[in-house]
Amino acid sequence: MTNAIEIDDVSKIFRLYQEKYSSLKERVIKAGKIPYQEFWALKDINISVEEGTSIGLLGHNGSGKSTLLKCIAGIIQPTKGEIRVKGRVSAMLEVGAGFHPELSGRDNIFLSATLLGVPVKEIASRFDEIVAFSELGAFIDNQVKHYSTGMYARLGFAVAVNVDPDVLLVDEVLAVGDENFQRKCIERIRLFQKEGRTIVFVSHSPELVRATCEEAYVLDHGSVVGAGDPGAAIAALRESLQAGAQVGGAKISDPGKEAEPKAAKVPNVELVSIRAVSASEERPEHIFPHDPIKVEVGYHARSPQLGISVAIQLFSPQKEVIFGANTREMGIEGFDLDSDGVVEINFEDLPLLDGIYGVAVTLIDSGGNPISWLEDRAAFQVVNPSRVSGLVALNFSINSYSVPRIAN
Repeated sequence: MTNAIEIDDVSKIFRLYQEKYSSLKERVIKAGKIPYQEFWALKDINISVEEGTSIGLLGHNGSGKSTLLKCIAGIIQPTKGEIRVKGRVSAMLEVGAGFHPELSGRDNIFLSATLLGVPVKEIASRFDEIVAFSELGAFIDNQVKHYSTGMYARLGFAVAVNVDPDVLLVDEVLAVGDENFQRKCIERIRLFQKEGRTIVFVSHSPELVRATCEEAYVLDHGSVVGAGDPGAAIAALRESLQAGAQVGGAKISDPGKEAEPKAAKVPNVELVSIRAVSASEERPEHIFPHDPIKVEVGYHARSPQLGISVAIQLFSPQKEVIFGANTREMGIEGFDLDSDGVVEINFEDLPLLDGIYGVAVTLIDSGGNPISWLEDRAAFQVVNPSRVSGLVALNFSINSYSVPRIAN
C-alpha cells in the first residue's frame, strides 16, 4: 500500500525575540542584530502514514502536535526536511481558521472551501449539505463575528468534512463542541475511515485516540518519544508526563544546542502487575457473564506513601472505555502503601458477554497527581454459554397476555 503522508527528517525552528522595534529608525539601525532565542518546535520527525490509516498525535501542551499538523497542511513550511502529501487535504486546525469575521457564514463557506482548493461550482453543489451538517441554517447569513465558539466549530468542521478530502487533519477543535456535535463529528470520522480516507487526529484525550486510531505517535519537546498501537502510545505518553515534561528551548545564539536531559523521576510507589481472575467458587478457571471477578494489582513501594487513590478503567474488545472509576472522586479515603503488596478491586457482578477485555489502573497521590500507570490490554476473557449476543449481559423476561376486544 502506498503512503498518503511521508514526513522525512522534518524540523521547525521559531525565533523568539526578547526586544521589539519601537520606531522605523530602530528597525534600520538594529536590522539583523536583535538577540533572539531559537525554539525547536519540531526536531527530526520521521513518520509515514499509509493510505486509509487513521493516526493520532499525543503529547503535552507545547509538544509540537499542532505545529506538525500545520506543516502537513502546508500552512507553515518546515525549517528543514520534506513533507509529501498525496491527494486533497482538508484541515480543521483551530476554531474559525480561515474565516473572515465581517463576512456572513454563507460567504465564509465559499471563502474557506476555496482556500482548500475546491472549485466554486462544487462548493455551491455541497452548500446545503454543509449548512445541514452545521445546523446553522437560521444564522447562516449573519456575520460570523457574532457566532459563539461552538457555532464557529460547527461551521468550520462542516466545511472541512464536506469538501471530499483524501486526507483529513483534525486538531483538538472537537473539544469546544457540545456532546451532540462531538458525536456527529466522530460518526463522520468513522464514515471516512470506512471509505478508506487518511486521518491525522490531534487530541489530549487518550481514550478518543484509542477509539478512533489504528496507530499513534507521542511528541515531547518536538521529538517523537513513542509510537505504535494506541495502547503502547498511551503508555509512552503516561511515562513522558510522569517524567515531568516541560516546554523548553535552546540558549540564545546557540540554537543547535539542546537542553540538558532531565533524569526521569522515579515514583515512590510503582505498579508492577495486573491480574484479573474469576471469584466464582463454581468455575474459578473461567469467567462467565454475571460472575464476580477480582482485579489484583501488584505494587512496589520504595518508601511509605500515604493517601493513595486508585483509578481503574475497563476496556471493551474494541478498546473503548466501558467503565471508569476513581476512588478520590468517589470520596473514598486514600490508602497507605508500604513495601510490596497488592491492591484488590472486586466486581460482584460482571454484566459482560463474549470477548477479551482490558484493564488499566492508575495510582494517584494525595495531591491528585498520577504517579504510576499500568495497562493490560488482554486482562481477562469472558466466555458466554448462552445464545444471546452483544457486549452487555442483561437479564430479561418476556410475557404474553391477551387483551379483550371492546364491542362496537
